[in-house]
Amino acid sequence: MHALLVVVLAASVFPLYFSFVVASKDNSVLGEAVPPLTPGGNLIENITRVFDTVDFSLAMMNSLIVASTVAISNVLLGALAGFAFARLRFRGRNSLFLLVVGTSMVPAQLGVIPLYMLMSDLDWYGTLQAVIVPALIGAFSVFWMRQACEESVPYELIEAARVDGCSVLRTFWHVALPAVRPQAAVMGMFTFMTAWNDFFWPLIVLDPNDSPTVQVALSALASGYYTDYSLMLAGASLAVLPVVAIFILLSRQIVGGIMRGALKG
Repeated sequence: MHALLVVVLAASVFPLYFSFVVASKDNSVLGEAVPPLTPGGNLIENITRVFDTVDFSLAMMNSLIVASTVAISNVLLGALAGFAFARLRFRGRNSLFLLVVGTSMVPAQLGVIPLYMLMSDLDWYGTLQAVIVPALIGAFSVFWMRQACEESVPYELIEAARVDGCSVLRTFWHVALPAVRPQAAVMGMFTFMTAWNDFFWPLIVLDPNDSPTVQVALSALASGYYTDYSLMLAGASLAVLPVVAIFILLSRQIVGGIMRGALKG
């Protein structure tokens, strides 16, 4: 069993390692019959060329703003909606929840044209709010946090908070949100990665010269008649760093949330 886990781990890590190896080499080395497996000495040079070719620092900052805002919004709004669907009683609760979940079955591509027209009417083309606002809350976030509230927030806690005089918002903030913190960390990580890796919508609604995101900048590195893989993978290696940093920062909460779900199952 342990040997199998080691093989799976190696298969998962090797693409990242090989990307780093290529990013540290000269592009001409990739034409050799035997692919290089050890890092070279051109990493700093290739990283410098990335920043000279595109405005990668601006792209990183834009993606960090977008991904952080979207992740925080999905966690807070998703937890608030999930708490309402899980522990508040109101007319049409189940029907409304099914409607929210049903929106996830509609392909995102179907809404591109009307959403683009809306962004144009709001004069948001080329601005980060055109990427942030449509992604502030998603059906999956509501579904995830509803399940978390049902598992981690018993009715007895809600009733006790009401007896103590807490309003609905205070009950959510002081009782429900701390109880679902591990699941919220997992949700935040997933949402951050999704927003960070999003390419389709930012490519449409942002100006790649004035307000690119990381994925749009990486596509610019890969464009042209000649693909410089060392340059492209040097940019990709830089783009992975924030995601790795977020995972390390939230690793304890993420593992706790995953293990709690496994134990519940």
